[in-house]
Amino acid sequence: MNIIKDRHPLSPEEFSDIFSKVPRLTVEVVIKTDDGFLLTKRSIEPYIGTWHIPGGTVRFKETLHDALRRVALDELGVMVEPSKLLGYIEYPNVLRAGHGWPIGIAFLSTIVKGEPRGSEQGEEVGYFTKLPVNTFPEQKVFLESLNF
Repeated sequence: MNIIKDRHPLSPEEFSDIFSKVPRLTVEVVIKTDDGFLLTKRSIEPYIGTWHIPGGTVRFKETLHDALRRVALDELGVMVEPSKLLGYIEYPNVLRAGHGWPIGIAFLSTIVKGEPRGSEQGEEVGYFTKLPVNTFPEQKVFLESLNF
């Protein structure tokens, strides 16, 4: 496991400039237990105040699984192992809101160490058997399509 520990290799200006011109590959950490799907409530834009699947940008030379582990540790404070590729999520609403064009690769993941906690990106954490009305739109459609 090679988790990249630096905060972010690009300044906010570089990040915005680059990802306003090209798609941005992200990973989505889907955790499902008997208590439901684990979601965090966004504390940052886009869609501040909505519940969402924890996720983040894949960095240059980072494998998808390493990105998934890094994001889970950063956003949830837990170590995870991916167990199944679930599919991908395109985000046209994010593009329309002026925040680039992310495309997320979603992995069903298992917590192997730690208890989920929030972060500066999503302070509240919760498990949901029924998705909240204010769930990130594309993610809500994706999770409902899984038929777990």
